[in-house]
Amino acid sequence: MAVYTQVSAEALTAFLARFDVGELVSAKGIAEGVENSNYLVDTTRGRFILTLYEKRVEAGDLPFFLALLDHLAEQGNPVPPAIKDRNGEAIHWLEGRPACLIRFLPGVSLSHPTAVQALAAGRALAQMHAALADFAPTRPNAMGVDSWQPLFERCGLTLDQIAPGFHDRLGRAVDRIVRDWPADGMARSAIHADLFPDNVLMQGDAVTGLIDFYFACTDVRAYDLAIMHTAWAFDASGERYDQAVGDALIEGYEETFPLTRAERAAFATLASGACLRFALSRAWDWLNTPAEALVTRKDPLAYWRRLAHYAPALIEG
Repeated sequence: MAVYTQVSAEALTAFLARFDVGELVSAKGIAEGVENSNYLVDTTRGRFILTLYEKRVEAGDLPFFLALLDHLAEQGNPVPPAIKDRNGEAIHWLEGRPACLIRFLPGVSLSHPTAVQALAAGRALAQMHAALADFAPTRPNAMGVDSWQPLFERCGLTLDQIAPGFHDRLGRAVDRIVRDWPADGMARSAIHADLFPDNVLMQGDAVTGLIDFYFACTDVRAYDLAIMHTAWAFDASGERYDQAVGDALIEGYEETFPLTRAERAAFATLASGACLRFALSRAWDWLNTPAEALVTRKDPLAYWRRLAHYAPALIEG
């Protein structure tokens, strides 16, 4: 979450008047994350999240995201569907941006998840995948393997502003991982594609919310687990790997979906691709985030360091 677009109290009051959610009490911008503008909104009837969708989220993709959330919520998954206004509409425009009012879920996101919490998160991911088995809509992965080379080229030599020689080292990794990317033999479905610890809400060791589905797409199911593994099993710097957390995440997932031989064989490559995907997108954001945006930039080198765990020969080369 982040704040790129400022919303006045007057505009927010008029927006809320379309819904049966009470009157505005307070609103506070949320700085975490990098994709959309988000506000924590309190009214006389409760608490909500207001999301304004910025340039990386296409308005035409919103029906897919909202249908997915409705589908998951109907099957008992802890996700936050959008709230419809009195006319039954969920997607609106506010301050020149598509916007939705989202149900608030209890719980907190974790900075340092334990193995027990990772076990619960792995189970929640598998339960989400099971619920999506009959979800018919599809969406290409806009940040999938076909996007990595173009994004690398867009960043260009400015990557060396992040670290000396980063452009050449990252370019070699892009070439190798794209070449080796597994194409066949693994189950596909709708996936979250961004289930970091800060997108999982917990109370104690129980999962109470899966949030921020705005990278959701149709892709290899095990890739979703690999993304989680890269996000959960390392410290924020990407320097320390916690095997207990990584193993627990996979164990929880495999209670519902045991990994196939093909998925196990490809897992290191899938995780390497996840490292590359987030190193690239973080690098782009690091170099291009407006100075006035209320947003916490993420260190792209933290994901470059993770790549050393999954593909040490690639890093050394």
